[in-house]
Amino acid sequence: MLKRQRYVFLSLVAALALVAAACGNGTTDTTEAATPDTTEAPQTTEAPQTTEAPAETTPPEPKDPIKIGMLADQTSTFTPWGLNVRDGMRLAVQEINAAGGVDGAMLELIEQDSENDADIGTDRYERLVEDGVVAVGGVLSSTVGGAVGPLAEQLEVPLFLVKSGTPAALTQDSRYTFRTCLPAAPMDAAPVLQYALEQGFTSVGVIVADYPWGHGFQAAVEATFEGSGVDYGTIQVAPVPPNTDFTPFIRALADEGGEMIIATGHPPGNSAIVTLSADLHDVGVTGAWTPPDLVVGGLQDLAIGRYTDFSCADYFSDSYQDLAKRYLAFSDNQFMSDDAVAGHGIVTMVAAAVVAVGNDPVAVAEYLHANSFELEGYAHTMSWTEWGELAEAQPIFTMISAGPAPEGVNEAGDWWFELLTQSDPLVPYVP
Repeated sequence: MLKRQRYVFLSLVAALALVAAACGNGTTDTTEAATPDTTEAPQTTEAPQTTEAPAETTPPEPKDPIKIGMLADQTSTFTPWGLNVRDGMRLAVQEINAAGGVDGAMLELIEQDSENDADIGTDRYERLVEDGVVAVGGVLSSTVGGAVGPLAEQLEVPLFLVKSGTPAALTQDSRYTFRTCLPAAPMDAAPVLQYALEQGFTSVGVIVADYPWGHGFQAAVEATFEGSGVDYGTIQVAPVPPNTDFTPFIRALADEGGEMIIATGHPPGNSAIVTLSADLHDVGVTGAWTPPDLVVGGLQDLAIGRYTDFSCADYFSDSYQDLAKRYLAFSDNQFMSDDAVAGHGIVTMVAAAVVAVGNDPVAVAEYLHANSFELEGYAHTMSWTEWGELAEAQPIFTMISAGPAPEGVNEAGDWWFELLTQSDPLVPYVP
């Protein structure tokens, strides 16, 4: 994909300040007019006295706010993910407004709860569009993403997916839907296979959820592992909690003897799967791009040295750690997950687009496609294919370690991460 320009936004606040400074660098003509030679003293005229008040100046009219929508689960299955997205977006809005806003206009975040429901998600996306938002960010589930993606194309208002990996969210004609953190499901088995090959594994076990994301990831494993030399046995398809007993599924994986359990296809079951695997099949478990504090909070010491997961955030970078300190001072959350990093980045990119092309959603979408972004805390450059798939995704793969965590970046405990690998650039999925 051709990129006309590459913009670096490690801090949009700083970037906007530079823009403002550049606009103030005017020049003044200092050439003096020739003065005729004279010896006469200049005539002095006394200024007339007046009692009139000085003319009043009218302050400029305040600009209408730039509205950005948030559509994420706040009360259902993916609430911990959604609260991180929300607070990441809120932080970016606060920081940009504190620096003067976008060309003097304040940002306004309008929030809607998708409730992990396709019908509710589409209805609330329409409400946000009716409210005049320039873009909507935060969609987490495949259920909501698969329904709202086509609507974004119809209404021509940019939609940012955070953890909605369903292939159904995009078609080759998509121009207003953008993935930001989790790549499409067909891309997500590649980094798992890369790690398995690096470790010399010859056999792994796979468990997926019985819903669109799980089915998509299952298909990805079947296609990606074919001919790799790593056997994945019988893929276990398990129902979604709350009333799910994972025991027979984990026992079946143990009987097949895999050297790792791949649970990336079952986000809601991650904690239960790790807990049972400690008793039934003591090997590492790959998670499903889950907030690490959520997993560790439920598992405690069981997670250390056993739970591995992927992230679009680079927890080891100075950029992430600086952003995380600001986030923790701002949010009630105790850890800044990659969902929050994505939320912050969404607002950052939309604000940059509005600075460049104004607040027309169509122009904003065109600007996003034409540029790439280096965002605070991200593990890779943000750019897209013509249809909105991540073009340069390189997720990092980590294991929970005993720590200690760097100072000021983890209020959920002293645990931290061991870097296992960073994915090679993923080949973008073509719908």
